[in-house]
Amino acid sequence: MVHSRARVGVAAPPVCVEVHLSGGLPATHIVGLPEAAVRESRDRVRAAILCANFDYPARRITINLAPADLPKDGSRFDLPIALGILAASGQIDAAVLPEYEFFGELGLAGELRAVDGILPAALAASNSGRKLIVPADNGAEAALAGGLQVFTAESLLEVCAALCGNRPLATAEKVISERSMSPDMADVRGQANARRALEVAAAGGHHLLMTGPPGSGKTLLATRLVGLLPDASESEALQVAAIASVSGHGLNPAQWRQRPYRSPHHTASAVALVGGGSPPRPGEISLAHHGVLFLDELPEWNRHALEVLREPLESGVVTISRAGRSAEFPAAFQLVAAMNPCPCGWAGDPSGRCLCGRETVRRYRARISGPLLDRIDLHIDIPRVSAPELRSDAPAGESSDSIRARVERARLHQHARAGKLNAVLSQSETLRDCRLDIEGQNLLERAVECLQLSARSMYRVMRVARTIADLAGEPNIRTMHLSEALSYRRFDRQQAGEA
Repeated sequence: MVHSRARVGVAAPPVCVEVHLSGGLPATHIVGLPEAAVRESRDRVRAAILCANFDYPARRITINLAPADLPKDGSRFDLPIALGILAASGQIDAAVLPEYEFFGELGLAGELRAVDGILPAALAASNSGRKLIVPADNGAEAALAGGLQVFTAESLLEVCAALCGNRPLATAEKVISERSMSPDMADVRGQANARRALEVAAAGGHHLLMTGPPGSGKTLLATRLVGLLPDASESEALQVAAIASVSGHGLNPAQWRQRPYRSPHHTASAVALVGGGSPPRPGEISLAHHGVLFLDELPEWNRHALEVLREPLESGVVTISRAGRSAEFPAAFQLVAAMNPCPCGWAGDPSGRCLCGRETVRRYRARISGPLLDRIDLHIDIPRVSAPELRSDAPAGESSDSIRARVERARLHQHARAGKLNAVLSQSETLRDCRLDIEGQNLLERAVECLQLSARSMYRVMRVARTIADLAGEPNIRTMHLSEALSYRRFDRQQAGEA
C-alpha cells in the first residue's frame, strides 16, 4: 500500500494506492473513480518503469485508489502507482513505503515532473507523521508547510534507489519570502478625503467604492491599498499560498508571504470571479483571499457576475457545487470598486462638460443593484485633481509606511477587543462593541430616517465609526466619529435627495 493524497478544493484527503497481481492475460486496470488523466497514467507508468531498467509484470494488474467513492484527477498518482507495482512484484521493499507519502507525474523516460496542489497536500501530511517525496520542482513549495521532512527527486530511479538505501534524496529547503515594494501613497497628489477613506478601509477591513471622472486617480488609489495593510501572518499566508497552489496558475515560493492584489477585467464572467470548472478551481475572489480585489468600471460588469459577489462578501467563503462534486474555497477578500458618475464620466464636474441627461445617469447608476451597494461600507467621491496639485514641486503626500503604522495600531485594538476586524463583526458583536452615547444614537436614528438606511447599512455605519475611533485611539465612539462614518454613505445621500 502506497500513501498519497487527492485534491478537493484546498483540502487534500488521503488516498491509498493498492496494487494486486493475478493470473490471466496481461492487462492493467485502475479503479476508484479515476478521471482521464489518472486512467492514462498506466501508459506513462509502464514506459517509466521499463526506462528505469525494472521489469513491468506481464500479469493482470489491478490498481485500486481508495477510498473508492472519492473522485481522483490529475497526474499526481503516477509515482505512487509505479512504486506500488514495483513493490507488488518484489522489485523494491514494500516495508518502507508506509513511512512516506508520494506525489509526482512521470515522464516516459522516468523523470519526475511537478504537479499542482502540493502545498495543501504537504499541510495535511504534516499531521500524519509521514515524510514526503515530491518532484524537485515542487520541493520549495512543499517545504513551506513546515513540521515534516520533505525529500525531492528528479526521477523514478532516484526514488527507488533511496527506498532501497543506496543513495539518499535531497532535502527540500524553505525559501525566505521576499518583501515586494508596494506602490507608495506618497505618489498620490491631493485627494485628502480619498486618502482618509482608504486608511479607514485598511484599518477595519471595510469594502470601498470610489466614484469620479476619468483620470481622477481611482486606480492609483486602489493599487496603494495593499501597501497599507499589515504583513500577513504565517497562517494567513499559508491559506493564500494553498489557494494559489491549486489554482493552476502556479505558486512562487519566494513571494508566499505577500498579500494578493487581483484586478480582473470587467469582461470576466461569474465563473471567473467565484470559481468553477471540473474539477472546481478557485476564482478571483478566492485568489484575493486576505488581500484586495479591485473591480474597475463597475457598471460595465455583467449584472450576474456582480450579483454572485453578494454572499461571499458576507460569509467570506464560496461553495462551488457541481453534479459530481462540490468544493469550498475561502474568499475573505477586501473589495475596492471604481466607477464613473455617468456614461461620459463627467457628471457633477465643475467644468460642466457632461451632456448626459438625468434619466441616462439614473439608468447608468442603476446597473449596480441596491443589495450590492448595501454591502459596501464606504462610498466616496473622487474629484478631478487641480493643476497646481500635479506640479512637480507640489508637496508629496504622506507615505504608506506612516499610514500603515496607524492601521496596525487600530487593528491591534480590534483584535484585543473582539479577536477580529470591525468589518466582520456579527450583529450581536456590533451592538456590544459599537455602543453610542445618547447624542450619537439620536444622530444615527435621524440618519436612518433621512437616508432611508437599511438595518444592514446601519450596522455597517456603526462598524466604520468604531474603526474611526480605533484610529483615533478612542475607547468610545464619539459623535464626530459617527458623523464621519455617515459622510461615507454617498449613494444613500444621493438616493435620499432624488426621493
